[in-house]
Amino acid sequence: MKHITPELLADIRGRFAQIDHCPQQGERIFFENAGGALTLNSVVDTSQAYAAIPDNQGRDNPGSHELVRVITKAKEDMAIFMNAPGGQFFVGESGTELLFRLIMNACLGTGAGQVLGTTLEHPATRSACDRWARIAGQTHVLVEHDDETGTVTAEGYAAKVTPDTKVATIVHTSPVTGMGVDVEAVVKAIRAVAPECFIIVDGIQHAAHGRIDLTAYDVDGYVISPYKVFSRHGYGVAWISDRLTHLPHNSLIDGPEDNWEMGTRDTGSYATMSDVVSYFEWLGEQVSDETDRRAKFVAAGEAIHAQEKALTDAMIHGTGNLAGLKDMEKVQIIGGVDNPAREGLVSLTVKGVPSVDVVKMLNEQGIRTHLRKADHYSGNILTPLGLDGCIRVSMCHYNSEHEVAQFLAAMKTIAA
Repeated sequence: MKHITPELLADIRGRFAQIDHCPQQGERIFFENAGGALTLNSVVDTSQAYAAIPDNQGRDNPGSHELVRVITKAKEDMAIFMNAPGGQFFVGESGTELLFRLIMNACLGTGAGQVLGTTLEHPATRSACDRWARIAGQTHVLVEHDDETGTVTAEGYAAKVTPDTKVATIVHTSPVTGMGVDVEAVVKAIRAVAPECFIIVDGIQHAAHGRIDLTAYDVDGYVISPYKVFSRHGYGVAWISDRLTHLPHNSLIDGPEDNWEMGTRDTGSYATMSDVVSYFEWLGEQVSDETDRRAKFVAAGEAIHAQEKALTDAMIHGTGNLAGLKDMEKVQIIGGVDNPAREGLVSLTVKGVPSVDVVKMLNEQGIRTHLRKADHYSGNILTPLGLDGCIRVSMCHYNSEHEVAQFLAAMKTIAA
């Protein structure tokens, strides 16, 4: 695998809209990728083209036939990109809505028993499990995450899983700590005790970093939010296994039994997912000599991981003659300095300076970060650490070490 060179990085950056400027703010560095990644120029163009089309799918006319072809192709693209065995892809209102729907049907379709989740998870899964487990007469049990490492382990799940665990949820990457979870290991621990358990993964935070392999994971559901993986707002994407497909679910009387989509969906949402998949394929071609399509996606994911590790290492340990965050005595890094689970994200606090003020001061210098508060979104992570908030600095592979250097220069003043 070849690394992302400065020349390739320039080419990559040229493929994204608003890479270094905001229509409202002017020039800015975008370190808010976990809140929503930058959008591919191809996605912007495709969205505009499909917004103009009056035709519906499923009609006997040339316009409709083309829409059906585009949707079929997008599903095939996603199946190779995520290495999906069987099952089906479909789009919904948002990642959150799809997680609720998958969890609802899994709970209602399985009867009395245990629903297993963790304290690391986003409220999209925790809230859905809390609500639907109660309605289905099930018990919702939470595995405690590790405050030090900001993640949760297979051993944690193994300690709580029981033979009557009917549904389990996993967050692939935490949007607060930025730490990934070893999905394969967790699934093995669950299936060793409850082989028939329906396992649903929140892949929303992980997707932008590539390296999704549904064959290896052996799960029943995987959900992403396209606006966090170089597409746009307005829809979510789910993959479900054949087992989950066949559970009772909302559908039209006498309609196709396996259909999980509610009403006519926007063909442009499918078309823009093909744009995203094409981008990953192009990147794989730049960083490897692979000819197999799936191998290109794997190579792209490896290159993205290497680039983002270089960026977070530079941010934590320093770059050029600039000190890193670990050498700024007032800065506390959530999840520790050297954490192999980290995926392109550093969350931090500055002693004596409220996080809300740090985010504001960075914004004034054209550096876009995000305040995570100890609220219903992030309190599960921050409250046990005794924090009322933190600064989330989230990067993607299109960010540069030069941008990291500008951030560190700003932080040097703020943390003084």
